[in-house]
Amino acid sequence: QVVLVGSGGGSVQAGGSLRVSCAASRITYMYYCMGWFRQAPGKEREEVACIDFSGSTTYYAESVRGRFTIARDNVKNTLYLEMNSLKRDDTAMYYCAADRAWRFRLLVPADYKYWGQGTLVTVSS
Repeated sequence: QVVLVGSGGGSVQAGGSLRVSCAASRITYMYYCMGWFRQAPGKEREEVACIDFSGSTTYYAESVRGRFTIARDNVKNTLYLEMNSLKRDDTAMYYCAADRAWRFRLLVPADYKYWGQGTLVTVSS
């Protein structure tokens, strides 16, 4: 069973920065494309960034493009999301996800097979 463990969430003031991580185990990590989703209270889960197997291709949601950076380390089996210029609207539970299929676009939750447990990011004004 694949295990994804998210970490690094916390509270930050608007305009600040935060990095969340996702450590993968029981997986041939380099064979999986990865994504970061977020879900705010009362809203649907949305993908904000995804990255291909090697880390050479990434996609971002319009709402985070230019502020967030997704990256992966295939030696450490770890996924990262660097978040800068944070806004109150970025407050959400952030989830990492993994799947074998790379589709060259942002995806919906049903497209991913494996999920982390989520890490909470709270941005205050």
